[in-house]
Amino acid sequence: MSASHYYRTHLTGANQHTMGNIFSHRSSAPQSSKRLLCPPKIALAILFCFVPVCVYAQNDAGELRLQVRDSTGLPLQCSAEVVSKAAEFRVSSTTDRLGNLTLRALPFGLYSVRVRHPGFSDRVVEVQITSRVPLDVDISLSIEPMTSNIVVNAADTLLDPRTTGSISQVGTTTLETRSASLPGRSVIDLVVSQPGWLLESNGTLHPRGSEYQVQYIINGIPYTENRSPSFAPGVDADDVQSMQVLTNDFPAEYGRKLGGVIEINSKNHFEDGLHGELVASGGSFDTAAAHGSVTFVHDKTAIRVSGEDEGTERYLDPPVQQNYTNHGTLNGEQVGLDHELSTRDHLSFSVENKSAQFEVPDEFVQQQAGQVQFRRTPETSGTATYEHVISRNALVDFRIMSRDVSASLFSNQNSTPIIANQRRGFRETYAKSTLSMQRGVHNLKAGIDADYAPIQEQFAYQITNSSIFDPTTPVQFAFNGRRQDREEAAFIEDNIHLGQWTVSGGLRYDHYGLLVNRSALSPRIGLGWYWPGAALNLHASFDRVFQTPALENILLSSSPATQILNSNVVRLPVQPSIGNYWNVGITKAFLAKLRVDANCYRRSVRDFADDDVLLNTGVNFPISFRRGVIYGAEAKLQLPDWRKLAGFINYSYMVGFAFTPVTGGLFLGDDAGSGLIGNTRFPISQDQRNTVSGREILQITQRFWLAGGLAYGSGLPTEFDGTIAEALQQYGATIVDRVNFDRDRVRPSLAVNVAMGLDLYKRGPVDIRFQADAENLNNRLNLINFAGLFSGTGIAAPRSFGLRLRSNF
Repeated sequence: MSASHYYRTHLTGANQHTMGNIFSHRSSAPQSSKRLLCPPKIALAILFCFVPVCVYAQNDAGELRLQVRDSTGLPLQCSAEVVSKAAEFRVSSTTDRLGNLTLRALPFGLYSVRVRHPGFSDRVVEVQITSRVPLDVDISLSIEPMTSNIVVNAADTLLDPRTTGSISQVGTTTLETRSASLPGRSVIDLVVSQPGWLLESNGTLHPRGSEYQVQYIINGIPYTENRSPSFAPGVDADDVQSMQVLTNDFPAEYGRKLGGVIEINSKNHFEDGLHGELVASGGSFDTAAAHGSVTFVHDKTAIRVSGEDEGTERYLDPPVQQNYTNHGTLNGEQVGLDHELSTRDHLSFSVENKSAQFEVPDEFVQQQAGQVQFRRTPETSGTATYEHVISRNALVDFRIMSRDVSASLFSNQNSTPIIANQRRGFRETYAKSTLSMQRGVHNLKAGIDADYAPIQEQFAYQITNSSIFDPTTPVQFAFNGRRQDREEAAFIEDNIHLGQWTVSGGLRYDHYGLLVNRSALSPRIGLGWYWPGAALNLHASFDRVFQTPALENILLSSSPATQILNSNVVRLPVQPSIGNYWNVGITKAFLAKLRVDANCYRRSVRDFADDDVLLNTGVNFPISFRRGVIYGAEAKLQLPDWRKLAGFINYSYMVGFAFTPVTGGLFLGDDAGSGLIGNTRFPISQDQRNTVSGREILQITQRFWLAGGLAYGSGLPTEFDGTIAEALQQYGATIVDRVNFDRDRVRPSLAVNVAMGLDLYKRGPVDIRFQADAENLNNRLNLINFAGLFSGTGIAAPRSFGLRLRSNF
C-alpha cells in the first residue's frame, strides 16, 4: 500500500499523484535526447518556401472600422450596435464627431451592425470578420420619411457559414450574468461549463482528457504553464471582453499545449472621456472581493488602470469536510496604454502585477499535529504591441512579453509526515511577429515566435514521521537547480472560402530544448460545408500536435541528486507528446433561434503526459506513458436569444486510457521496478464518462431576470489500496459513503444553482446592477476526487451564497 494514499499533504493544492503499485513494468533505459522527428534545417526550408515574410499570427480576432455619413456625405455622430449570435457577442457604442468607430478584438464570425441617428432611418448591414486585417465599412443614412412604418430585421448571425470546427463562445450576456466564483476561478468556472471540459480538485482544467495541456491566449500572448488557482493567480472575468474555447480544429499558429485553448481578449472598447467600473461581491466562507477599473480617453490615446482584491476561507478544495487551514487572498494591479499613431499604426503597452497567497488544507492527522503550510504565487509581466496596416489587404504586428513567475511553499515544524519547503520560478521572454493577408478567396497567416525562460528550482525536506517511508529514504534532502528552456516555432496557414465550402490548412514547425532536444512538423487541415437552405454546417478536422512537458519541477525530477532518495531509482527524460486529433461535427440552426452543435472525436497520443508526486511532499513533476487514447462525443444545445429566454445545455461522453510502460519521469522504490515494464491499460484520472451542465436565464421584466442551472458528473476513477476501516479513519464516514469501491469510482455529483439580477439604476452611461447567487442549492456532498489514480482527495463546496453589486459610469 502506497503511504501517499493515507498521508496526503496537499502541499501544492493541485492534483496529488500517488506512486502506488498499480502497474506491471519492465526496465527501460533512457532514450536519446538527440532524436528529431524532422531535421530542423529541412523543416524550416520546406516551411519558408511558402512564407516570404516570417511572422507569427495571433488569436482569431479582427477589427471593424465604421464610417457613418448622411446622404450628402457629411459625417454623423450616431449610436451603433454590433451583434453576433454565433459569437454571443454584443456591444453598443457611439461614433465620434467625424462618424468614425473602431471596434477591436471581435471574434471571427458573422455580425449584424445597426446604426441609429434621430431623424434618419435605421440602417442594418451584415459583415463577416475573417481576418486580422481591419475591415472598413462605410454606412450612409437617409432622412426618415414624415410618415413611415419601417421594420428592420438584423441579418441572421446564429450560424457561422465559414467554420471548419466547433468553437465554444463565452458571450457578453454570459460574462455579465455569470455565477459567483471563489477567488481565482471566475474564468475557469466559465470554461468548465463548455462541452469537453471538466475539473479535478482545486480548479485544474482538463480538456478532452488532457493533463496539464491547457493553453491560455491572452491578448495574443500564449501562457502554457498550469494556470489553476494553486499554481498561478487567476484571470478576472471582469477584465474580459470576449472569450472563446477550442478543443478541435486548432490553427497552425497554436502549439506547445493543445489539449484545449482558451482565447481571451481584455476589455479594450474605449469611448472619449472618463469611464469606469466598480464591482463588489461577497458570500459564504467569508468570501469578499472588489474590482475596479478607470479608463480615460482623449483624442487617440486611452489609459486604463484596474485592480482587484479578493479573500476567502475556502481557497482550495479541502480533503475533509472540516475545511481546515484554507484561507487565501488574491490581488493584482494593471496599467495599460493604447495610442493610435495614425490610421495605419497602433501601439499599446501594459504592465501587470498579481499575487495569490493561501494556506494548504490539512487532513485530520495533520490538523491534530498543528501543521501549517503556506503558498505564495506572485507574477509580474509587461507587454508591448505594435500593429501596422500595410494595405487594405495586409497587416503586420509585433509583440513582446517579459514576465517573472515564482511559487513558494513554507511548512512549519509541526508538519507531518514531512516538512517541505520550496521556491521555484522562471523569467520568460516571449516575442512574435505576425503577417495577415487577404487575397481573393484566401485568408493567409504566417509567422515565427521565440520563447526563452531560464528556470530555477530550490527544494528541501525533513521527514518527521519515518514510519511510513522506506527505511533507506534520507531524513533530509536539498536540491538547487537551474536550466534554460528554449522554444522556437514557425507556421503558415490559409482559410479558403469557395461557395458553400471552406477549407482550412496549415503547417507548423516546433523546436523544444530543455532536458531533451526535439523538433517536429505538425500539419493541420479542416473542411466545412454549408447548406444555406437547411441552416446546416458539416465539418471535419485533423490536428497533428506537438506538446511540450510541464515546467513544474521538471529539473528536480531529472536531477542526479534524487539518486540518494532510494536505493532503487529510475530517471527518464520526459518526452514531448505527439498526438493525432480527429474531429467530425455538425452545427444546425432551427428557426433562427436555436443552435445545436454535436461532435465525435478521437485522440491518439504518443508519450502521453501525466504527472506524479515526490514521496509525500505534494511536489508535482511531469511524467509520460507510452501512449494514451481518448475518444468521445459532445453536444451543445444553445438558445442565444428567444423572446425573454436564453441559455444552453451541454452533454459530454468521454473514455480515456493510458498504456504503460512509462517513457519519462522519476520513479522510486517499488515503482522503479514495477512501473516501467509491461503493457498495462488503465483509465486516466479524467475518465469521467458522462458530464452534463446547463444554465437558462429568463428576463422577467426589462430590469429583472432569473436564472437556473445544474452541473452533473458521473464520477472520476479512484485507486485505494487500503481497507474500508482505514478509509473511515482517514476521511470519515460521510466522505467514504460517496465512493463506490466495487467500481473504483467516485459516486455521481450533482449541483443545482440559481441566480437573480436586478438593474437598480440606469441613466445614460451610468448603471448599477445587483445579483444574488445560490450554488449547490441541493446541498449535496460532491466528491471531486478520492485517492484517485494519480490524484488526491478534494471536496466540492457545499451550499453557498453570493452577492454582487456592479456599477458602470
